[in-house]
Parts: sequence; C-alpha cells; structure tokens
Amino acid sequence: MVQATTPTAESPPRPRAETVPPPEDEEARTGALGERALALARFYQGKIETVPKVPVRSLTDFSLWYTPGIAHVSRAIEKDPDLSFELTGRWNAIAIVTDGSRVLGLGDVGPAAAMPVMEGKALLFRYLGGVNAIPVPIAIDTEDEFIETVVRLSPAFGGINLEDIASPKCFRILGELQRRLPIPVWHDDQLGTAAATIAGLLNALTLTGRDIRTTRTVLLGAGAANIATARLLIALGQDAHLLTIVDQKGILFAERDDVDSLSLRNTWKYHLALTTDGGGRRGTLAQALRGADVVLAASRPDPTTISPAAVRSMAPKPIVFALANPVPEIWPDQARAAGAAIVATGRSDFPNQVNNSLVFPGVFRGVLDARARSIPDEIVIAAARELATHAQDRGLTPEHILPTMEEVGIFPHIAAATAETAVRLGIARTRRTREEFYAHALEVIQHSVHLATRLLEDGLTLPMPDEPPGGTRGTR
Repeated sequence: MVQATTPTAESPPRPRAETVPPPEDEEARTGALGERALALARFYQGKIETVPKVPVRSLTDFSLWYTPGIAHVSRAIEKDPDLSFELTGRWNAIAIVTDGSRVLGLGDVGPAAAMPVMEGKALLFRYLGGVNAIPVPIAIDTEDEFIETVVRLSPAFGGINLEDIASPKCFRILGELQRRLPIPVWHDDQLGTAAATIAGLLNALTLTGRDIRTTRTVLLGAGAANIATARLLIALGQDAHLLTIVDQKGILFAERDDVDSLSLRNTWKYHLALTTDGGGRRGTLAQALRGADVVLAASRPDPTTISPAAVRSMAPKPIVFALANPVPEIWPDQARAAGAAIVATGRSDFPNQVNNSLVFPGVFRGVLDARARSIPDEIVIAAARELATHAQDRGLTPEHILPTMEEVGIFPHIAAATAETAVRLGIARTRRTREEFYAHALEVIQHSVHLATRLLEDGLTLPMPDEPPGGTRGTR
C-alpha cells in the first residue's frame, strides 16, 4: 500500500518515454472497482462501529458500567495512571490520525475526504490485528497544532498511528510525538512501508547471492518511505557510500546546489545527503542505476519513470522494486524482459506485492500487548526480519519474496517478535516470553475474525447488495 505521488520536489526526474502498453483493461477494471466502492459506501455508511463488550442484562447493570460504581475505577487510575491499560480498553485502542495532506494517490484532499481511507485502515487493524483503531482526521493549520492535538488526545489510546501526512512535515511530527508521548507512535507511510520493503529486499538479496554490506542500492524518490528505508538500510549494515538517493533534481549529494537550503526545510533529507554523498555518483537517474544491484522506487505513478534501458545498465541479476500505486515506475514484464531477476510492486495483481498491511497489524498487536512506551527502529527491523523469515516458510522464489495478504498466520508471529523486542529494550510495561506473546496475539486476532464472521452469519452485518455500481442507495 505504498502511496503514489504527484510530481514534487521529492520525485525523480522524468526520463524519455518509451512505448509502454498498460495491462489489458486495467483502467476499466480500476474504474469499476471505484464505482462499486462508492456504491457500497452509500449502502453501509461507514466501515466500522462500536459494540458493547460487557453484558447489559437490564438497566441496573449501568450502576456497574457507569455511575456510581465506576467512580472506584476512576479513583484507582488517578492514583496509578498505568492502571488505565488494565481497567479500560486503552490497552487495545489506537488512534489513526491524519490531516489529509497526502492521501493515497489523491494528494492534499483534507481531513474530511481522508475519512474513508482511515476507516479502511481501521478495518484492517481490527480484522488482521485485533486492534480497536479509531479514525481521527483533524483540521489543523500548522505542525505544532497537529502535535498538540495528538498530545491532548493521547490519554485515550495505547498507541498512535499517523497516516497520510505530507513530507517533510511528517518527519518532525513523528519525531516530536515520539519524544513527548509515553506510548508507541508510528507513521505507517514511513515505517510500515520501509519495514515491508526491507523484508522483501532481505529475501531478494538472499535469492541473488548478495550481501547488504556490499550491495549498491539506489533509492528512487526521497519522500517519507524512502527516507525511512535509507535509515533502516544503514542500520542493517548497508554501506552508506554505496547508497544513492535520487529525487526530482537527480542524485542527492553533499555539494548539490540546494543542500544548504535542505538544512532548513528538510533536515532529514539533508543528513542523508551528507551521509551518502550520492554513493560516490553524480548526475541523473541513468547515472545512478548504471552498475547498481538494487533500485527501490517509491516515486510517481508513471511506468516510464524507469526505462528498460536503465534496467539493462544495472549489475547482473538486478533487483527492481517499483512501488508506486496505482501504476508502478516500470511494468514488471518490461523489467524482467530487461534482465531484472526479481521485481516487486505495490500492487496485489502482480507477484511480490510490497504492502505495509503485512506489517502494521502485527506490529501494533505486539506493542499493545507489551504495553510499550515507544516504538524505536529496533522494533521496525524486528518486524521486517520476522516478515522475511515467514516468507521462507513457503519457499523463496523470484515470485515469492514476501508473504501475501492471504497468509494471515504471519500477524501473531510479527506481534510476538515486536513485543519480545520491546521487552529486551526495556520499554515494555508487560513482560512475557515470546511464546506467551504469540499465544495472546493469536487469541485476540482469532477472536476478532470470529466476531466478524458471526456478525455476518447472524445477519447483523448486512451482506453486500448484488447491485451494479451506482445502484440504488441502501438504508440501515
């Protein structure tokens, strides 16, 4: 679920176009799906709702769930605020917070238009991770307002998932909230996408006989996902002098004309310019890719962004990740025809989908179960390694470097790995063994799936209407 972008200062330059035939009827299929989604949105009027978790046999039970009995619960939490994780639903609740400034491939649509996407995210959290996620689009004007709003909301939640926030402000917002809040704060467009990318790359390197320490890697696009990916690659042993970042102006290096201004407007990109210094290269994307082992592209949805000729110029058995949605930077068939040994995209209709939905449900299940106080890069790397490991369960092939979304058994394993890492780092309020964390995560996730299934079977969730896209509006 890598986000596509319109051309910005973070996107690579457009090379000379080549003839690129799109998949047959892809535009028509995408349009039909969109119309069907709109019809279903009118019918269901929302994707999630709250239901009681406790028995209500008669109105007298409210003397326990509300006043006067609830006063004792409040006094207990007043004395020890950490009891809110035991005595309320905070232990399993997160907020999905956005300002709607960079939504999917839509760009800056604002908080109200971001709500359908946040609801969809909440549904994935609940079904795949057993996490109660609340969509919280907020109307703010400045980064400081965003930060202060989330700080004020935080006592209600055990974690914060930031979503669809424009770069570079997303970096400061994440960093400040991680510093100020005693709960995990995660920006999925950075950390979730980076973790899924790293997991796929680790297995691709294994299949092609490479070592990350000696691999020449090109990051195409310098937005949220790739800046986080670069940081994780270096933490994993990638030689920074073999790492080249390419944006709209070409290769990013220490002496580039705009680097001094980056120190003021995008310090994260500035530090990467100094750390990598272009991987010893200067010029355009073509110069960056010549002889490179890997290209990790998270840029514009345009299949002419990476040309077949550029792939042919790479090292033998190159690895090509073209992750823009809905259209990759090069069609997979073209990349393979040009010599790519392994190709990944952000789409489910091609092999090797790099999807942050493989990551965030398990990560939040784990940090919530551990009642973690933060979510450092060590946890992100642990999740990536676990995801890579479980792709190996079915055997690694050039068309299977990551589990698919159907392999739902990965989520409790990722939860256990992240929870165990939180304990090891000393940031967990709850200490259990890895096996205990796994068993608990499995139980919570299975309960969530069972609940969704029973609600549908019992007719409490309305079945999808068998009407054509744009049909009559349903009622509830």
